[in-house]
Amino acid sequence: MFQGSMVALVTPMTEDGVVDEQAMRGLVDWHVEQGTSAIVAVGTTGESATLDEKEHCDVIRQVVEFCAGRMPVIAGTGANSTTEAINLTRCAKQAGADAALLVTPYYNKPTQEGLFLHHQAVAEAVAIPQILYNVPGRTACDMLPDTVARLSKIENIIGIKEATGDVARVAQFQAVCGDDFDLYSGDDTTGCEFLLAGGQGVISVTTNIAPKAMNEMCRAALAGQREEAVRIDQGLAGLHRDLFLESNPIPVKWALAEMGRIPVGIRLPLTWLSEHYRSELRNSMQQAGII
Repeated sequence: MFQGSMVALVTPMTEDGVVDEQAMRGLVDWHVEQGTSAIVAVGTTGESATLDEKEHCDVIRQVVEFCAGRMPVIAGTGANSTTEAINLTRCAKQAGADAALLVTPYYNKPTQEGLFLHHQAVAEAVAIPQILYNVPGRTACDMLPDTVARLSKIENIIGIKEATGDVARVAQFQAVCGDDFDLYSGDDTTGCEFLLAGGQGVISVTTNIAPKAMNEMCRAALAGQREEAVRIDQGLAGLHRDLFLESNPIPVKWALAEMGRIPVGIRLPLTWLSEHYRSELRNSMQQAGII
């Protein structure tokens, strides 16, 4: 349903933490121009954890409005409460999002059966295409391939964003989920290999600041052009690494501010990028031809 380079979009904010709609519109227009395949709004990179439910729904509506049908919008609607996840997913459907992305419930560490029942409940409650999101480094919860296989049989659960960095999971999912279940990398460092192994796309932090190059890499990988895809990806390797010098989205918001695309704004408990990391990230941006 979706493929290629999909940006896990930041939520621009003013210095006092107010969502900046004008900067958001500018980012959306830029990604359309640069060939980004889809926008993921209000995911981890979009600071979903620091937005209240109204703000969360408002940002989804803004992104859908600003995209105006020019590219698909996937709304981050996951929560560690099943009721909250259902409410946010309803907001996404009402706003006109094309799909929802639901992170595994974090902190409360559900069992595999709990994960199945949680995602089943959201899928049954809201008739919108839904993508599972597995990121155990953030959630302390790993959704295993057998659980994904069970969920893949639910009609409106269409794929998974897999952020373990384990490319071997592509083959594992393919073996148990069927050809019509889409696989998306959530790890920029291994995203190129994930696509070459048979994945459909990368939901990417790096695409925030290097959309054209990420689009070109994904297109080459999806076409089976390994040498070209790897060549482009090697030029982005420093960004893949240094955009995680501190917790995401701290570095990527600093980088976008350096590029003049967003104001200096982030919400506590996140802080602005530490001074001693800035030259390192700036060097990687220069090597990638971003600045």
